[in-house]
Amino acid sequence: MQPVASLAIVQAWQEAANSQNIDRLLELSDPNIEVVGPRGSGFGYQLLRDWIARAGLTLETLRKFVHGNTVVVEQHGVWHSLDTNEVIGEKTLASAFQVNDRHVVKFARYDSLNAALEAVGLAQSDERSSQ
Repeated sequence: MQPVASLAIVQAWQEAANSQNIDRLLELSDPNIEVVGPRGSGFGYQLLRDWIARAGLTLETLRKFVHGNTVVVEQHGVWHSLDTNEVIGEKTLASAFQVNDRHVVKFARYDSLNAALEAVGLAQSDERSSQ
């Protein structure tokens, strides 16, 4: 898959996650998607549904790095209370995605851009300008 196509899949996936459009999110995800976060990792649609239901998180992409089927995005994350929608936290973080056959097969969240780039073997030279 071309890097531009991988990036487009990730951008659509992130938009679906931000809007909590679970149907679109599942459409863009492999049925056995691996989700990796601060609480560990797991697989599948049900885990993805559970994560979206409890996260209260929206992510704004700041920078993008792409090589083949691997995409890393540095993001500004904002957590909201599920009850009141009040902002309860903000942080710059990074997410790494593996795309295969036009589906996200792995999503992993990292505390920093450098950690994400190192984990997936990307470099600063893989950065894409805003498009």
